[in-house]
Amino acid sequence: MLNALEVFTTVSVGVMVGVEFSVAFVINPILDALPEDSGQLGRAHGGRMLGAVMPVWYITSLVLVGIWAVAGRHHHGAGLVITAGGLLALSVIMSILLLVPINNRGKTWTPENRPADWKQQMNRWDRFHYARVAVLIAAFALLVAALG
Repeated sequence: MLNALEVFTTVSVGVMVGVEFSVAFVINPILDALPEDSGQLGRAHGGRMLGAVMPVWYITSLVLVGIWAVAGRHHHGAGLVITAGGLLALSVIMSILLLVPINNRGKTWTPENRPADWKQQMNRWDRFHYARVAVLIAAFALLVAALG
């Protein structure tokens, strides 16, 4: 049963990392290259869509890692799992304090109501997101190492 939990948790976190990596290095660059207001409208839509899904995914991943840490506390790699859990908790804190406030503003913007500094705010979100992706990749790598 523990093995199934380990694999399920690692795959769930890995797919989440893939989504966030894709947002950072594929989706947002594509949106930013679109003409006129298309990119901003795409980011607003993405903020609404992913803003509804990702919080559940982050918390579920953190809970799964917590269960793995408790259930596998006497097994090889327990320290790696605990450290990964700490990094996932850090990613949640980063999200709440840094990224969500910008996302909550950006998802309501249209070309008619967006602030003059909307591009600077999106660039700030991107920088925070790059840091979050790095934290998530580190957590995922630790979970993969703990499997061995």
